[in-house]
Amino acid sequence: MSTLVQVEDLAKVFDVSAPWLNRVVERKPRQFVHAVDGVSFAIEKGTTLALVGESGCGKSTVARLLVSLYAPTRGRVFFDGVDTATHPDKRALHRRMQMIFQDPYASLNPRWKVLDIVAEPLLTHGLVQGADALKARAQELLQSVGLAAADVEKFPHQFSGGQRQRISIARALATQPEFLVCDEPTSALDVSVQAQVLNIMKDLQRQQGLTYLFISHNLAVVRHVSDQVGVMYLGRLVELADKHDLFGNPRHPYTRMLLDAIPDIHMTGRARTPVQGEVPNPLNPPSGCAFHPRCPHANARCSSERPALKDFTGIRVACHAVEEGRI
Repeated sequence: MSTLVQVEDLAKVFDVSAPWLNRVVERKPRQFVHAVDGVSFAIEKGTTLALVGESGCGKSTVARLLVSLYAPTRGRVFFDGVDTATHPDKRALHRRMQMIFQDPYASLNPRWKVLDIVAEPLLTHGLVQGADALKARAQELLQSVGLAAADVEKFPHQFSGGQRQRISIARALATQPEFLVCDEPTSALDVSVQAQVLNIMKDLQRQQGLTYLFISHNLAVVRHVSDQVGVMYLGRLVELADKHDLFGNPRHPYTRMLLDAIPDIHMTGRARTPVQGEVPNPLNPPSGCAFHPRCPHANARCSSERPALKDFTGIRVACHAVEEGRI
């Protein structure tokens, strides 16, 4: 299998300082948030990489960096071997990668009919000529995600949340992309509807050979859709492994904490390691390993030296305790 998306040392820093006059009067320094801080990964063609982590860990920022909604502060994104920042044909590049957003209520224009919403990418990229051909293609796209052809004449408010997300998927598929960035596409939906949308996405991946970056904080969803899983904490990747390895034998203490939070419905009685505390303030992150204030295995080295993401028998982990064999 060949690599479709390659991310190298990606970083994004946001300036969240108070206005200039406030800083002068109150003698406050400028403040910066390192939303993404040196993330590297690769996604093979036709597979799904899921990024998981608590709210505010930088997952959605990675998604927006990949589709060029944000410009990276540092690092590079390669798509099919070409650097996206210096790509000679940005229009063609954007046709090959699309994004599905989290909120199906906010991502669809309420004043437009579904026909206009789904047809917009077709018109923008000049993929279909003529009103009849445009309508036929829009109907075909809606049917591919389990909606009726007649739905093209309706408005978004006439649909449920799950149906709106299907419209978003149909719009994303309009340009026949190879790579879809899915930013928590089911988190705003009921559990039964989540399953329907996820199954549609899996079917489309099989039929069209799509490659996904799937952002989620729901590990049950991740287990269902992913091939590889990356765990993020305060803007950094702390573990990257195949799905079966990560769920079967999690190495990083933070990954274990996330998995321990899943209800044990089989009552296996397995030992759980409770991890205390909250996510630190991203304006003032801890020194060394960002997780060390909450980690039961932390020592002096963890609080002073930042661990690098290293390979341990196919699983990449950023943890001194794993490296030294303390876990």
